[in-house]
Amino acid sequence: MEKFDNHFIKKLIGGDFDAFKELYNHYYRQGLLFLTSIIKDKEEAENMLQDVFVKIWLRREQINPELNFNSYLFTCLRNMAFDYLKKVEKNHQMRVQFMQMMENESYSDTDAEDRRIALLKNALENLPEKRKMIVKLNIEEGKSYQEIAEIMRISKNTVKNQLVKAKQFLRRRVDFNVIFQ
Repeated sequence: MEKFDNHFIKKLIGGDFDAFKELYNHYYRQGLLFLTSIIKDKEEAENMLQDVFVKIWLRREQINPELNFNSYLFTCLRNMAFDYLKKVEKNHQMRVQFMQMMENESYSDTDAEDRRIALLKNALENLPEKRKMIVKLNIEEGKSYQEIAEIMRISKNTVKNQLVKAKQFLRRRVDFNVIFQ
């Protein structure tokens, strides 16, 4: 295995795309199983695996062929999976806080907080209909990207992109850092 890696790593560093494809194909199944066991989402695991290999290709000249490529690859995959899980948890906590705020009108004690809540509600109403529906399904109903994609018959990446755009729009309209402290 190590001789296999060294041979293809040296070619990869030299820019041999066929060697890169050979490494990708060799590690695809193992990497996918590893990521799926951590994040429990095969489609997202495939995206992560591809992202890691794109980074490997882009940074190929920085790879040390004397080090264990297998360890390097699986460390990269593990780190990406853990970053993803942190992001999912943060989004979940933000969703819970948002829902508590929306359900509890007596949340705010000051006029400034009341104005921010009114701004948030107004900003949500000013989102384009499709984006508003995606936000509603994600935040209010707790649907996953995949579930929203199936309900709306759009791709999972479209859901992600629309949520990113919605968050950017809402951030411009309301100071989330103050609301979600």
